[in-house]
Amino acid sequence: MDTVTINAKGISVSLDLTVGHIADMVIESGARRLKPLHRAPWVDAGETLPPDLPRGTVRLSGDFLCAPFSRSDVEEAPLHGWPANSAWDVVDSGATDGGWRAVFRLRHKVMGASVDKIFTLRDGHPFLYQEHVFSGGSGAISVAHHPMTAMKGGGRLAFSPKRFAATPADPLEPDPVRGRFMLAYPGRSSDLGHFPAAGGGTLDLADYRMDDRREDFLTLVEADHGGLGWTALARQAEDDLVLVLKNPAELPVTMLWFSNGGRDYAPWSGRHLGVLGIEDGRTAVGHAASLGDNWLKREGVATAFALGQDRVSFRHVIGALPLSGGEPPRAITTAGGRLRLAGAAASEVPFDSEFLRIGQPAAR
Repeated sequence: MDTVTINAKGISVSLDLTVGHIADMVIESGARRLKPLHRAPWVDAGETLPPDLPRGTVRLSGDFLCAPFSRSDVEEAPLHGWPANSAWDVVDSGATDGGWRAVFRLRHKVMGASVDKIFTLRDGHPFLYQEHVFSGGSGAISVAHHPMTAMKGGGRLAFSPKRFAATPADPLEPDPVRGRFMLAYPGRSSDLGHFPAAGGGTLDLADYRMDDRREDFLTLVEADHGGLGWTALARQAEDDLVLVLKNPAELPVTMLWFSNGGRDYAPWSGRHLGVLGIEDGRTAVGHAASLGDNWLKREGVATAFALGQDRVSFRHVIGALPLSGGEPPRAITTAGGRLRLAGAAASEVPFDSEFLRIGQPAAR
Protein backbone atom coordinates (compact mmCIF):
# COMPACT_ATOMS: atom_id res chain seq x y z
CA MET A 1 0.00 0.00 0.00
CA ASP A 2 1.84 3.07 -1.27
CA THR A 3 -1.01 5.54 -0.73
CA VAL A 4 -3.54 5.86 2.08
CA THR A 5 -6.69 7.99 1.85
CA ILE A 6 -8.69 9.41 4.74
CA ASN A 7 -12.12 11.03 4.54
CA ALA A 8 -14.57 13.17 6.43
CA LYS A 9 -17.80 14.70 5.20
CA GLY A 10 -16.89 16.96 2.26
CA ILE A 11 -13.13 16.30 2.19
CA SER A 12 -10.58 13.57 1.38
CA VAL A 13 -6.78 13.55 1.61
CA SER A 14 -4.35 10.95 0.24
CA LEU A 15 -0.78 10.51 1.50
CA ASP A 16 2.00 8.92 -0.57
CA LEU A 17 3.62 6.75 2.10
CA THR A 18 6.80 6.23 0.06
CA VAL A 19 7.88 9.87 0.57
CA GLY A 20 5.32 11.52 2.88
CA HIS A 21 3.88 13.80 0.19
CA ILE A 22 0.17 14.55 -0.07
CA ALA A 23 -0.79 12.87 -3.33
CA ASP A 24 -4.30 14.34 -3.55
CA MET A 25 -6.73 16.54 -1.67
CA VAL A 26 -10.36 16.99 -2.70
CA ILE A 27 -12.88 19.36 -1.11
CA GLU A 28 -16.54 19.06 -2.05
CA SER A 29 -18.48 22.32 -2.21
CA GLY A 30 -21.99 21.79 -3.51
CA ALA A 31 -21.60 20.28 -6.98
CA ARG A 32 -17.97 21.36 -7.19
CA ARG A 33 -14.82 19.40 -6.35
CA LEU A 34 -11.93 21.68 -5.42
CA LYS A 35 -8.38 20.36 -5.77
CA PRO A 36 -6.03 22.93 -4.23
CA LEU A 37 -2.76 20.98 -4.41
CA HIS A 38 -0.32 20.33 -7.26
CA ARG A 39 1.20 17.07 -8.49
CA ALA A 40 4.23 17.23 -10.79
CA PRO A 41 3.47 16.10 -14.37
CA TRP A 42 6.16 13.40 -14.39
CA VAL A 43 4.97 11.57 -11.26
CA ASP A 44 2.34 9.46 -13.01
CA ALA A 45 3.79 9.59 -16.54
CA GLY A 46 5.86 6.42 -16.33
CA GLU A 47 8.81 8.14 -18.00
CA THR A 48 12.51 7.59 -17.42
CA LEU A 49 13.89 10.31 -15.15
CA PRO A 50 17.48 11.38 -14.43
CA PRO A 51 18.97 8.77 -12.07
CA ASP A 52 20.37 11.23 -9.51
CA LEU A 53 17.08 12.89 -8.56
CA PRO A 54 16.06 12.88 -4.87
CA ARG A 55 13.12 10.59 -4.25
CA GLY A 56 11.09 13.61 -3.17
CA THR A 57 11.55 15.22 -6.60
CA VAL A 58 10.60 11.98 -8.36
CA ARG A 59 7.33 11.86 -6.35
CA LEU A 60 6.83 15.65 -6.03
CA SER A 61 3.28 16.48 -5.01
CA GLY A 62 0.91 18.26 -2.67
CA ASP A 63 2.59 19.19 0.59
CA PHE A 64 5.36 17.58 2.59
CA LEU A 65 7.52 18.21 5.64
CA CYS A 66 11.02 19.58 5.09
CA ALA A 67 13.35 18.79 8.01
CA PRO A 68 15.69 20.38 7.33
CA PHE A 69 14.57 22.83 4.66
CA SER A 70 16.81 22.76 1.55
CA ARG A 71 20.37 21.46 2.08
CA SER A 72 20.99 18.60 4.52
CA ASP A 73 24.51 19.70 5.47
CA VAL A 74 24.53 18.81 9.18
CA GLU A 75 23.25 15.23 9.06
CA GLU A 76 23.48 13.28 5.83
CA ALA A 77 20.13 13.18 4.02
CA PRO A 78 18.63 14.14 0.64
CA LEU A 79 17.38 17.63 -0.27
CA HIS A 80 14.71 18.69 2.29
CA GLY A 81 15.62 15.77 4.54
CA TRP A 82 14.32 12.25 5.13
CA PRO A 83 10.72 13.35 5.87
CA ALA A 84 10.38 14.45 2.22
CA ASN A 85 12.23 11.51 0.66
CA SER A 86 11.58 8.29 2.56
CA ALA A 87 8.90 5.97 3.84
CA TRP A 88 6.25 6.63 6.49
CA ASP A 89 4.15 4.03 8.29
CA VAL A 90 0.52 4.27 9.41
CA VAL A 91 0.49 4.19 13.20
CA ASP A 92 -3.20 4.88 13.70
CA SER A 93 -6.15 5.82 11.51
CA GLY A 94 -9.79 5.94 12.48
CA ALA A 95 -13.03 7.82 12.79
CA THR A 96 -13.45 10.42 15.51
CA ASP A 97 -16.52 12.21 16.78
CA GLY A 98 -17.25 14.27 13.67
CA GLY A 99 -14.30 13.42 11.46
CA TRP A 100 -11.15 11.35 10.99
CA ARG A 101 -7.66 11.32 12.51
CA ALA A 102 -4.58 9.53 11.21
CA VAL A 103 -1.05 9.28 12.61
CA PHE A 104 1.98 8.44 10.44
CA ARG A 105 5.56 7.83 11.59
CA LEU A 106 8.74 8.38 9.61
CA ARG A 107 10.91 5.25 9.47
CA HIS A 108 14.10 7.33 9.58
CA LYS A 109 15.18 9.32 12.61
CA VAL A 110 15.96 13.03 12.17
CA MET A 111 18.81 14.22 14.41
CA GLY A 112 17.98 11.21 16.56
CA ALA A 113 14.32 12.21 16.91
CA SER A 114 11.29 10.20 15.88
CA VAL A 115 8.86 12.17 13.68
CA ASP A 116 5.07 11.83 13.60
CA LYS A 117 2.71 13.38 11.07
CA ILE A 118 -0.88 13.81 12.30
CA PHE A 119 -3.77 14.52 9.91
CA THR A 120 -7.17 15.61 11.21
CA LEU A 121 -10.28 16.07 9.08
CA ARG A 122 -13.57 17.43 10.44
CA ASP A 123 -16.99 16.93 8.89
CA GLY A 124 -18.00 20.02 6.92
CA HIS A 125 -14.62 21.77 7.35
CA PRO A 126 -12.85 22.53 4.03
CA PHE A 127 -9.44 22.15 5.70
CA LEU A 128 -6.69 19.65 6.41
CA TYR A 129 -5.38 20.20 9.95
CA GLN A 130 -1.77 19.00 10.27
CA GLU A 131 0.61 18.59 13.18
CA HIS A 132 4.19 17.34 13.15
CA VAL A 133 5.78 16.06 16.35
CA PHE A 134 9.50 15.49 17.02
CA SER A 135 10.20 13.27 20.02
CA GLY A 136 13.66 13.07 21.54
CA GLY A 137 16.79 13.68 19.49
CA SER A 138 19.52 16.24 20.03
CA GLY A 139 20.77 19.45 18.49
CA ALA A 140 18.30 21.53 16.49
CA ILE A 141 16.28 21.17 13.29
CA SER A 142 14.99 23.67 10.77
CA VAL A 143 11.54 22.88 9.37
CA ALA A 144 9.06 23.98 6.73
CA HIS A 145 5.85 22.85 5.12
CA HIS A 146 5.98 22.72 1.32
CA PRO A 147 2.41 23.05 -0.03
CA MET A 148 2.23 23.61 -3.77
CA THR A 149 -0.75 24.73 -5.80
CA ALA A 150 -1.05 25.17 -9.56
CA MET A 151 -3.00 27.52 -11.80
CA LYS A 152 -4.08 27.43 -15.44
CA GLY A 153 -4.84 31.15 -15.65
CA GLY A 154 -2.77 32.81 -12.95
CA GLY A 155 -4.02 34.29 -9.72
CA ARG A 156 -3.92 37.00 -7.10
CA LEU A 157 -2.30 36.66 -3.68
CA ALA A 158 -2.95 38.26 -0.31
CA PHE A 159 -1.11 37.85 2.99
CA SER A 160 -1.30 38.50 6.70
CA PRO A 161 0.89 41.52 7.61
CA LYS A 162 4.57 41.06 6.73
CA ARG A 163 7.61 43.07 7.82
CA PHE A 164 9.35 42.66 4.48
CA ALA A 165 10.19 40.29 1.63
CA ALA A 166 13.73 39.35 0.63
CA THR A 167 15.48 37.23 -1.99
CA PRO A 168 18.75 35.37 -1.29
CA ALA A 169 22.09 36.34 -2.80
CA ASP A 170 21.69 34.06 -5.82
CA PRO A 171 18.73 33.00 -7.98
CA LEU A 172 17.64 29.38 -8.30
CA GLU A 173 18.54 29.34 -11.99
CA PRO A 174 21.39 31.78 -12.72
CA ASP A 175 22.45 30.05 -15.98
CA PRO A 176 20.26 31.32 -18.88
CA VAL A 177 20.92 28.07 -20.74
CA ARG A 178 19.11 26.17 -17.97
CA GLY A 179 16.44 28.60 -16.80
CA ARG A 180 15.33 32.13 -16.01
CA PHE A 181 14.16 34.40 -13.21
CA MET A 182 12.48 37.77 -12.79
CA LEU A 183 13.30 39.07 -9.30
CA ALA A 184 16.48 40.87 -8.24
CA TYR A 185 19.00 38.80 -6.22
CA PRO A 186 19.61 39.90 -3.56
CA GLY A 187 16.59 42.14 -3.13
CA ARG A 188 14.44 43.43 -0.33
CA SER A 189 11.26 45.47 0.08
CA SER A 190 8.73 46.24 2.80
CA ASP A 191 6.20 46.94 0.03
CA LEU A 192 5.12 43.61 -1.47
CA GLY A 193 3.54 45.43 -4.38
CA HIS A 194 6.89 46.88 -5.45
CA PHE A 195 9.69 44.31 -5.23
CA PRO A 196 12.95 44.95 -7.15
CA ALA A 197 12.99 43.22 -10.54
CA ALA A 198 16.04 41.67 -12.21
CA GLY A 199 15.81 43.98 -15.20
CA GLY A 200 15.13 47.14 -13.20
CA GLY A 201 11.86 48.54 -11.95
CA THR A 202 9.61 46.54 -9.65
CA LEU A 203 7.16 43.63 -9.65
CA ASP A 204 3.98 43.03 -7.67
CA LEU A 205 4.48 39.87 -5.60
CA ALA A 206 0.71 39.45 -5.31
CA ASP A 207 0.29 39.02 -9.08
CA TYR A 208 0.93 35.55 -10.54
CA ARG A 209 0.98 35.94 -14.32
CA MET A 210 1.08 32.90 -16.59
CA ASP A 211 3.05 34.70 -19.31
CA ASP A 212 5.96 35.30 -16.89
CA ARG A 213 8.22 32.27 -17.39
CA ARG A 214 10.28 32.18 -14.23
CA GLU A 215 11.85 30.29 -11.34
CA ASP A 216 11.94 32.62 -8.32
CA PHE A 217 12.29 32.17 -4.57
CA LEU A 218 11.89 34.66 -1.75
CA THR A 219 11.14 34.85 1.96
CA LEU A 220 8.39 36.86 3.65
CA VAL A 221 8.95 37.69 7.32
CA GLU A 222 5.82 37.92 9.45
CA ALA A 223 5.02 41.22 11.16
CA ASP A 224 4.53 41.20 14.93
CA HIS A 225 0.73 41.35 14.85
CA GLY A 226 -0.06 38.55 17.32
CA GLY A 227 -2.72 36.96 15.13
CA LEU A 228 -3.24 34.31 12.49
CA GLY A 229 -0.63 33.97 9.76
CA TRP A 230 -2.17 33.37 6.36
CA THR A 231 -1.67 33.29 2.60
CA ALA A 232 -4.67 33.38 0.27
CA LEU A 233 -4.49 32.68 -3.46
CA ALA A 234 -7.44 33.48 -5.71
CA ARG A 235 -6.98 31.16 -8.70
CA GLN A 236 -8.55 32.74 -11.78
CA ALA A 237 -9.36 29.80 -14.07
CA GLU A 238 -10.22 27.51 -11.14
CA ASP A 239 -12.63 30.05 -9.54
CA ASP A 240 -11.49 29.15 -6.05
CA LEU A 241 -9.50 30.42 -3.09
CA VAL A 242 -6.58 28.39 -1.73
CA LEU A 243 -5.81 29.09 1.95
CA VAL A 244 -2.62 28.28 3.85
CA LEU A 245 -2.75 29.10 7.58
CA LYS A 246 -0.15 29.07 10.36
CA ASN A 247 0.82 30.27 13.81
CA PRO A 248 3.62 32.82 13.23
CA ALA A 249 5.08 32.08 16.66
CA GLU A 250 5.82 28.56 15.41
CA LEU A 251 6.50 29.26 11.72
CA PRO A 252 7.66 32.89 11.41
CA VAL A 253 8.52 32.96 7.69
CA THR A 254 6.61 32.20 4.49
CA MET A 255 8.74 31.30 1.48
CA LEU A 256 7.26 31.68 -1.99
CA TRP A 257 8.44 29.52 -4.89
CA PHE A 258 7.28 30.79 -8.28
CA SER A 259 7.77 27.87 -10.71
CA ASN A 260 6.29 28.71 -14.09
CA GLY A 261 8.25 27.07 -16.89
CA GLY A 262 11.49 28.55 -15.56
CA ARG A 263 13.61 25.36 -15.76
CA ASP A 264 14.52 23.84 -19.10
CA TYR A 265 16.27 20.63 -17.96
CA ALA A 266 14.74 17.26 -16.99
CA PRO A 267 12.47 16.51 -15.32
CA TRP A 268 11.14 20.12 -15.33
CA SER A 269 11.67 20.61 -19.08
CA GLY A 270 9.64 23.83 -19.26
CA ARG A 271 6.42 21.97 -18.37
CA HIS A 272 6.22 22.75 -14.64
CA LEU A 273 3.69 25.54 -15.18
CA GLY A 274 1.60 27.81 -12.97
CA VAL A 275 3.01 26.34 -9.74
CA LEU A 276 3.32 28.30 -6.51
CA GLY A 277 4.92 26.92 -3.37
CA ILE A 278 3.64 28.56 -0.17
CA GLU A 279 6.21 27.28 2.28
CA ASP A 280 5.70 28.27 5.91
CA GLY A 281 8.72 27.53 8.03
CA ARG A 282 11.16 28.12 10.83
CA THR A 283 14.32 28.08 8.78
CA ALA A 284 16.98 29.76 6.73
CA VAL A 285 18.14 28.09 3.49
CA GLY A 286 20.01 24.95 4.56
CA HIS A 287 20.41 23.17 7.89
CA ALA A 288 23.86 24.55 8.77
CA ALA A 289 22.84 28.09 7.88
CA SER A 290 19.72 27.74 10.03
CA LEU A 291 21.77 26.69 13.07
CA GLY A 292 24.50 29.30 12.63
CA ASP A 293 24.52 33.05 12.38
CA ASN A 294 22.21 34.02 9.52
CA TRP A 295 20.41 37.07 8.20
CA LEU A 296 17.05 36.04 9.67
CA LYS A 297 18.48 35.60 13.17
CA ARG A 298 19.94 39.07 12.87
CA GLU A 299 16.39 40.26 12.21
CA GLY A 300 15.20 38.52 15.39
CA VAL A 301 13.59 35.59 13.55
CA ALA A 302 13.96 32.02 14.87
CA THR A 303 15.28 29.55 12.27
CA ALA A 304 15.20 26.18 14.08
CA PHE A 305 13.59 24.19 16.88
CA ALA A 306 15.79 22.85 19.68
CA LEU A 307 15.51 19.07 20.08
CA GLY A 308 16.08 17.00 23.20
CA GLN A 309 12.85 18.00 24.88
CA ASP A 310 10.25 15.28 25.29
CA ARG A 311 8.15 16.73 22.48
CA VAL A 312 8.40 19.55 19.92
CA SER A 313 5.41 20.16 17.67
CA PHE A 314 4.04 22.69 15.20
CA ARG A 315 0.76 22.94 13.33
CA HIS A 316 -0.45 24.01 9.90
CA VAL A 317 -3.69 24.20 7.91
CA ILE A 318 -4.45 23.96 4.17
CA GLY A 319 -7.89 24.49 2.64
CA ALA A 320 -9.90 25.80 -0.29
CA LEU A 321 -13.20 27.60 -0.89
CA PRO A 322 -15.20 28.40 -4.00
CA LEU A 323 -14.69 31.97 -5.17
CA SER A 324 -16.06 34.10 -7.97
CA GLY A 325 -14.63 37.49 -8.83
CA GLY A 326 -10.99 36.58 -8.54
CA GLU A 327 -9.99 38.77 -5.58
CA PRO A 328 -8.46 37.35 -2.37
CA PRO A 329 -9.64 38.60 1.05
CA ARG A 330 -8.31 41.74 2.71
CA ALA A 331 -8.25 40.09 6.14
CA ILE A 332 -8.83 36.67 7.74
CA THR A 333 -9.79 36.13 11.36
CA THR A 334 -10.95 33.18 13.40
CA ALA A 335 -13.12 32.89 16.51
CA GLY A 336 -15.99 30.84 17.83
CA GLY A 337 -15.45 27.92 15.50
CA ARG A 338 -15.54 30.05 12.33
CA LEU A 339 -13.00 31.42 9.86
CA ARG A 340 -14.07 34.85 8.59
CA LEU A 341 -12.86 36.42 5.36
CA ALA A 342 -13.23 40.16 4.83
CA GLY A 343 -13.24 41.76 1.40
CA ALA A 344 -15.17 41.80 -1.85
CA ALA A 345 -16.21 38.17 -1.39
CA ALA A 346 -16.75 38.23 2.37
CA SER A 347 -17.69 34.85 3.81
CA GLU A 348 -17.22 32.54 6.76
CA VAL A 349 -16.78 28.79 7.09
CA PRO A 350 -16.47 26.23 9.90
CA PHE A 351 -12.98 26.19 11.43
CA ASP A 352 -11.27 24.81 14.53
CA SER A 353 -10.34 28.15 16.11
CA GLU A 354 -8.16 26.54 18.80
CA PHE A 355 -6.09 24.29 16.55
CA LEU A 356 -3.27 26.69 15.61
CA ARG A 357 -2.69 27.74 19.24
CA ILE A 358 -2.59 31.44 18.36
CA GLY A 359 -1.35 33.44 21.34
CA GLN A 360 0.40 30.50 22.95
CA PRO A 361 4.22 30.44 23.21
CA ALA A 362 6.00 28.22 20.71
CA ALA A 363 8.67 25.68 21.58
CA ARG A 364 12.23 26.98 21.35
